Amino acid sequence: MENCCVQKLASALGTPDVPTRYVVRGHQDQQLTTTVVAPVPVINLSLLSKQDGGAADEAAKLRSAIDSWGLFLISNHGVDAAVMDGMMAACREFFRQPLEEKQRQSNLIGDDQYEGYGNYEGYGNDQVSSPDETLDWTDRLYLKVEPEDERRIALWPAHPEGFRDVLHEFTKKCGAVKDNVLRAMAKLLELDDNDYFVDQLVEKPFTNARCSYYPVCPRPELVFGLTPHSDGTVVAVLMVDDSVGGLQVLRDGVWWDVPIVPHTLLMIIGDQMEIMSNGIFRSPVHRVMTNAKKERISVVLDYSVDPEKEIEPSAQLVNEKRPALYRKVKVKDYIVAHYTHFSQGKEVVMGKLKI
Repeated sequence: MENCCVQKLASALGTPDVPTRYVVRGHQDQQLTTTVVAPVPVINLSLLSKQDGGAADEAAKLRSAIDSWGLFLISNHGVDAAVMDGMMAACREFFRQPLEEKQRQSNLIGDDQYEGYGNYEGYGNDQVSSPDETLDWTDRLYLKVEPEDERRIALWPAHPEGFRDVLHEFTKKCGAVKDNVLRAMAKLLELDDNDYFVDQLVEKPFTNARCSYYPVCPRPELVFGLTPHSDGTVVAVLMVDDSVGGLQVLRDGVWWDVPIVPHTLLMIIGDQMEIMSNGIFRSPVHRVMTNAKKERISVVLDYSVDPEKEIEPSAQLVNEKRPALYRKVKVKDYIVAHYTHFSQGKEVVMGKLKI
């Protein structure tokens, strides 16, 4: 497990260079230059939830966003601006603390490991399995938030004051947003049960919060804040920095900047949704770029099915014209495979059938 604090490293650099462990191999071919802003639709959740013509228009916009980008922005979502600002401020204050204070939540403390995944909870860096792996220019605080009775509160920062309360409230509010959008997505697929996707996350959901800090980087053209990947989740709900960009999405071989719209939420389709929708909703490859002048903060809620359950394409979405594209897979096996591939800079949607 790498636990060299990137924040400390960035502040100590006396030259415009970065350590070779962070330099992307073949960066000349990675299109690390500035891209154009993607015209990602903003979905009005209030309209989407209504039972009138406005809902139909928003549903069409949602379908277009998923088909085109695999992600979309959400407005009028019901998460108070005060809660969003409080969550972002709490994360910013956490990372501004002295290193020894942050390390009270270190992911190197304790031996409670997720099988094949290591100590993923707590403060630090993502796990690496080889000294040759390229490192991302980020520190993070990763916390399980659901099921509530499995929260490791000792890893939840007591400082800054109020962090635990605001994370709990943010999690609760975003959960309602997630459920409303998942119901709309089930309607788009004309499933008999509008709660089909919601129900997958009712019993022992595996939900994690990730607060990420991307320090100023002297050579952003050489370094990733977060390696290109697709999410191994059902969906992810993000609150991104309202003044500093960096998130990019891949479409047709071209990287696009995801726009910043203050006080909106961003939802990204994950691989588990791709499997359950039989490939109709596809998870996008995305990455985070670094910035030479400004730090960046983001807060993400990753929603996954209970790791002990199995997922497969919905029976209603499998027929002679569209046979099953994915086999049944245990979620735990998928998560481990996904993380292994991610740490090696590879992409995976486990279980694709050869047809």
